[in-house]
Amino acid sequence: MEPMFGRHRRKIMPNVLPDHPGVTADASDLAAYAMDKASALNRHMLGYGALAEGEWAARGLGAPDLDALRAYRLKRIRNELKRQDLAAAILCDPLNVRYATDCTNMQVWCTHNAVRYAFVAAEGPVVLFDFHNCDHLSAHTDLVDEIRHGVTWFYFEAGPRSAEKAVRWADELADLVETHGAGNKRIAVDKARREGIAALEARGLEIHDGEEVMELARAVKGPDEIKAMRRSIAACEAAMAVMERSLQPGMSEWDLWAILHAENIRRGGEWIETQLLSSGPRTNPWFQEASSKIIEAGEIVSFDTDLVGPYGICCDISRTWLAGDGRPTNEQRMLFQMAADQIAANRSMLAPGKTFRELSHGAVSLPPDFIANRYSVLFHGVGLCDEYPAVPYPEDWAATGYDGVLEPGMVVCVESYVGRQGGHEGVKLEEQVLITDTGFEQLSTYPLDARLMGA
Repeated sequence: MEPMFGRHRRKIMPNVLPDHPGVTADASDLAAYAMDKASALNRHMLGYGALAEGEWAARGLGAPDLDALRAYRLKRIRNELKRQDLAAAILCDPLNVRYATDCTNMQVWCTHNAVRYAFVAAEGPVVLFDFHNCDHLSAHTDLVDEIRHGVTWFYFEAGPRSAEKAVRWADELADLVETHGAGNKRIAVDKARREGIAALEARGLEIHDGEEVMELARAVKGPDEIKAMRRSIAACEAAMAVMERSLQPGMSEWDLWAILHAENIRRGGEWIETQLLSSGPRTNPWFQEASSKIIEAGEIVSFDTDLVGPYGICCDISRTWLAGDGRPTNEQRMLFQMAADQIAANRSMLAPGKTFRELSHGAVSLPPDFIANRYSVLFHGVGLCDEYPAVPYPEDWAATGYDGVLEPGMVVCVESYVGRQGGHEGVKLEEQVLITDTGFEQLSTYPLDARLMGA
């Protein structure tokens, strides 16, 4: 099949369907008609609909300039490639492909079926290798210079021909490096099985860490990314409001969790990465997934959204609510206040130039009988998902910590889980915060449970 070039494709208007070429049309005319029709009806062309747009308008949240957002992201990747003297990046992680191209196709399925990947030259084209007959999914952007059908060499698709097809995969990519790399054989690869890496190396390429390239590129958000993130958070918080209004003793954890999923999808959201919602005794220790357990009056319900919303932007905030109409116990209020105080104190540390070590070792921690149940990190980055950096408790610094510096445009989540070791319940809170030129701005705005705060 001849490759398709985005810059030469006809401009497609959403919902403006082409005229059918007629029953006597040849295969070429029918293919062009199908491409134009599917392109006009692509989800990225149709937009987010009246519900989401109405809520965003009510909150005064303007739309991001998506062309500017895409150009900013591509520039971030290319700048990082040039900084590391790399000719190109081969991106297989669906979120990295999304960042580089802003094209989507079966995102979750593609995380375990490697059918999509992208080639990004430091100086040259962006080539998207997509699933078969999916060329229309990139017609909404001129960012993609060329579309090709990907070579699928995971075992489900390739079977015993996997090794053979891995060589075909590598040969095509190596040819692109030779054509556009100006003699530089150093490339970045984010995720690929060893057969593919070996085949690339057999073509004389020197492989470097593509995850590092992409995490560093994705770390600092541009103005239009922040606009998109504000909208994603607003959609998530609207979904949370429906959850909270619906919370009644007698419903199951799954009943409540399903509302967040449904309301996210209604607003053009994409998926939720975890199922972290639990109630009563299942809140301690943390990391219980939602279950068939019935929520009882007087129990606390804790959850972490981990939600990929509109624009593919992650909204990662946590809340704890009291079920029923009663008053919280002294223990519940103590747990909640400890978590709220930890979040407030650690959020106040955030500023450009602050090092990860300073954040780890200077943060408010937990008393000895709570520290064993501590969360895995105090702070972490967020964008299309949880991203660089991750800042652990000082107890974990030697094993997992690494240093770096906060920069304006980074977005980080401030985490707290408070549950006594061997205790009955636990409280999870988390806020999403933008690092500004002078300090920080909290992006998440959903109110804390007033009764648990002592009102």
